[in-house]
Amino acid sequence: MTVPKFGVGTFRLKDDVVRRVVSDALELGYRAIDTAQGYDNEAEIGEVLAGSGVPRSEVYVTTKIKPPNYRRDALLASLRESLEKLRLEQVDLTLIHWPVPNGEVRPEEYLSALAEARALGLTREIGVSNFNIAGLRQAREVLGDVPLATNQVEIHPYLQNRRLVAFAQEQGLHLTSYMTLAVGKVMGDPVMQAIAAAHGANPAQVALAWAMQQGFSVIPSSTKRENLAGNLRAQDLHLTDEDMRRIAGLEEGEAARIASPESARPVWD
Repeated sequence: MTVPKFGVGTFRLKDDVVRRVVSDALELGYRAIDTAQGYDNEAEIGEVLAGSGVPRSEVYVTTKIKPPNYRRDALLASLRESLEKLRLEQVDLTLIHWPVPNGEVRPEEYLSALAEARALGLTREIGVSNFNIAGLRQAREVLGDVPLATNQVEIHPYLQNRRLVAFAQEQGLHLTSYMTLAVGKVMGDPVMQAIAAAHGANPAQVALAWAMQQGFSVIPSSTKRENLAGNLRAQDLHLTDEDMRRIAGLEEGEAARIASPESARPVWD
């Protein structure tokens, strides 16, 4: 696995807010940044990266292709535009943001175009986001020997995606958990609070440690520097088997899903 286990997410962060958050994250020691064409913040992130003084070789940058750019020529052109905005010659990882299995552009076309972007050196690695088991099977068939670096999916204590996780583990496919804190829901959860208190931690750190102990990468976000710093400390937290069992009991299934746009979602497992 080459995808860093810990990074900062930038979903919903724009303009001066994303500039400040990414700058704080780099100063605190974050070395992985997750963005997307659809977040409309690549240019601001590129500005911060260029002025940060952190060597390019030390920062792992992920972006995602948005569905309107899935045709082959549009995908390649849009990725080149993303590179200009990010002020990079190459991103470390490019993902298909949503599968859109029944869209105008077939998966065979956009997955093949993504592999071509890798062959052209526009991205070092490629992967997918929000793919279900059927989508992952198809992606591997289309890509052949070109490896998938990760599948970035919503995973948190209330939506544990167990069938997908089991499949990924059986197939040796890495997963990146997003919305790991369930948009702050973990902070008020009595079980998460109790586990946190036993470890001298907070519930956000517990949720992140829970995900990492299962082998997932995490990309939490915050507009507060103290929370960015606190999230990093989750890497030093080890949960007991009993802690993990108690968190497993928080599963709520599909009712807890947060991100599921009508126009792009697959049939969830």
